[in-house]
Amino acid sequence: MMAISAKRLSHLISLKRPIKHSGVSSYSASSFNQIEYSKWNNGGGTFHKSACIDPTVLIEIGAVVHSKAVLGPNVHVGSGTVVGPEVTIGHSTKIGYNVGLSNCRIGDSCVVHHGVCIGQDGFGFFVDDKGNMMKKPQLLNAIIGDHVEIGANTCIDRGSWRDTVIGDHSKLDNLVQIGHNVVIGKGCMLCGQVGIAGSVTMGDYITLGGRVAVRDHVSIASKVRLAANSCVTKDIREPGDYGGFPAVPIHEWRRQVASRYRISKKAIL
Repeated sequence: MMAISAKRLSHLISLKRPIKHSGVSSYSASSFNQIEYSKWNNGGGTFHKSACIDPTVLIEIGAVVHSKAVLGPNVHVGSGTVVGPEVTIGHSTKIGYNVGLSNCRIGDSCVVHHGVCIGQDGFGFFVDDKGNMMKKPQLLNAIIGDHVEIGANTCIDRGSWRDTVIGDHSKLDNLVQIGHNVVIGKGCMLCGQVGIAGSVTMGDYITLGGRVAVRDHVSIASKVRLAANSCVTKDIREPGDYGGFPAVPIHEWRRQVASRYRISKKAIL
């Protein structure tokens, strides 16, 4: 069993070593050499002999930890979860069932609920001179801070030109989509079905209501709150409350709604 001392493991995690960029986002049957995998006694899961796993880790039956992954003390990996090569998981983090982790580093004391996918390729394509749809390289990582909670079936893509980052103490609801190269600050709250397109930069303590959409390459200042179903189409530079499509200061949005209501009521009369 590949178990290392807590002191050695703590040193490995503190290095925050970069993840090698192999560019491979899937595993072939031939690459899964069963001889190099063993059963983990605490839970019955499967681990690669080169993985660095603290003895206190629980790997449930049906979970797989691949080569050179690093799992800190008191990590819990649920059944059906796949921890990809060179993924790092900090101490006391809980991983739910059927989670897919690749090309990522997860901090301490995080909660990752069932069905989450972190570190897969982002949605990046271009049309070449012949009109063919070509894939843009997606070779960087997803970095999850400490004390982050990620709801069920949320997806966080790896970066292409910069790492995708979720700041410390941020909370993501179920069914949230985080595109490649997105940087989210600390203490942010994203409600269900929020969608953030690629290369968005968000400050600290931002709250996005349910089904908020943010277009690519925009920036949102710290301490912004967005009403449910809003759509951010340009930079928001000042803290405050916003709403609507496109998102505007909340008082302006309320006046727009009231004005449309009065106009529609007059038309009926």
